[in-house]
Amino acid sequence: MEPATSTNQLFDSQVLLEICKDISRTMKPSWLPSVPHNFGSKSHGKLKADEWRILISIYLPITLGRLWGKGGRSHEECGAYFQNTMMLVSAVLLAVAKQISKSHAKAYTYYMSQYLKGLKVLFPSLRMRDNHHVALHIEEFLIQLGPVHSWWMFPFERLIGRLQKISTNWIIGEFTLYPHLPLVLKTT
Repeated sequence: MEPATSTNQLFDSQVLLEICKDISRTMKPSWLPSVPHNFGSKSHGKLKADEWRILISIYLPITLGRLWGKGGRSHEECGAYFQNTMMLVSAVLLAVAKQISKSHAKAYTYYMSQYLKGLKVLFPSLRMRDNHHVALHIEEFLIQLGPVHSWWMFPFERLIGRLQKISTNWIIGEFTLYPHLPLVLKTT
């Protein structure tokens, strides 16, 4: 793997456009949430946690595999970045699996540590953050608590998002959550 230089930009607007094209032309099961078709544009805003999961586990492998994988037009310069991205994809897929075993948890840690090592090689000046370190401890939670979907905060993030959209006009005491709670929870 060779380090990235500041003169070349890997994830440019052309790659983003290709991801958006693949999002719109990929046939997926109806039960699988999607990523907004205008992903990456200023009008879209930020992705939600589940949208990141779908983007990383489905659309990035499709697009980057086509562009950067073996046989892709950018394989020579981007093959190592594709391999490293696939380490992250593998870790994410293991982390969000519906069933977890000790071997799954250990495989998660292997792929995550390979991804982080790859980051340091590809981006030598990258300053690792706390969440990079914390990602290496998820194995312990997977073993002790089971599949992530049973203990992650995504449902509560959705609830908070819905509550933030309720207009209160900054008047305290005129809105009570309790009559609305079953409806809010049902939609999360």
